Amino acid sequence: MIENITYIIIGITLLMWSADRFTDGAAAIARNLGVSRLIVGLTIVAIGSSAPEIFVSILDSFKTCAPDKPDCGPEVAIGNALGSNITNIALVLGITALVKPLLIHSTLLRREIPILFLCSLAVFFFFLDLRLSHIEGFILLGALVLYFIWLVRTGIQSRQKHDPMVDELIEELPEGMPTGKATFWVILGLVLLVGSSKLLIVGASGIATAFGVSETVIGLTIVALGTSLPELGASVASVLKNEHEIAIGNVIGSNIFNLLGVLGIPAAIAAPVIEDKILYVDYPLMLALIIATAIMAYGIRGTGKINRIEGGILVAVFLGYYIVRFFVL
Repeated sequence: MIENITYIIIGITLLMWSADRFTDGAAAIARNLGVSRLIVGLTIVAIGSSAPEIFVSILDSFKTCAPDKPDCGPEVAIGNALGSNITNIALVLGITALVKPLLIHSTLLRREIPILFLCSLAVFFFFLDLRLSHIEGFILLGALVLYFIWLVRTGIQSRQKHDPMVDELIEELPEGMPTGKATFWVILGLVLLVGSSKLLIVGASGIATAFGVSETVIGLTIVALGTSLPELGASVASVLKNEHEIAIGNVIGSNIFNLLGVLGIPAAIAAPVIEDKILYVDYPLMLALIIATAIMAYGIRGTGKINRIEGGILVAVFLGYYIVRFFVL
């Protein structure tokens, strides 16, 4: 047990650090090659923030099954994708709003929320037969490419109108870094992302065996919490600098990426079986949280806002879900 807990702690710590190094290096290389700051911010930085979930998904999809469990699949990856979305909204936005109420003005951000809702409905439809097929995986990954194309085009239009989220995103990009140094960080980041993801999966599998729960549950709770820590840190740091749009934009963008990319990868590779509890426990909660976020972001009267009371409710929902999912269901 102690060994598995150690694997998880080391894995999560290295995932957070290596994801930052990888993102900074990749963004610097792109900028040195002449890619605009806007495109770098909307694509490379967005992908980098979801790097922990991506690498956990890839490594879990290629894991070797034990002799007594020949039909095992990427259960941690599936749980991680959905659990991260729940954690991002309930915990990350909740704590961020407790630190400082979130004000939402961005037109681009309000356009992303309906896309998140549509992605959620599409994945729910794919889940109805309790399996994600290879074809469905490639559909999700194809939709992710289309989403990035839309995001860049809309981002360019929004910048011309001085959309607050786009302006904040560009201002937050790190300054220039020599290509040699950037390449070093990309390579080191990739190596550590792979290694730390492997540690996290091994530790998660061990914890699941010790507690007698499925790896999906571990993915929904422990792994999801660990891989969402970068979003929590980024959102709290952003709101303290009055960059409210980035704080919530990190969460919305990450959730879309989780549904299309982090679920699409294991589907395309391994066509995993889905636990039936996901359909009546985890997915309904995720959809409810998305709807609640949309209501708060659009605002009933005037500017969208997530206040401290709403933030406290979100955190309470997360804690209740975490306890019930891990210890009851």
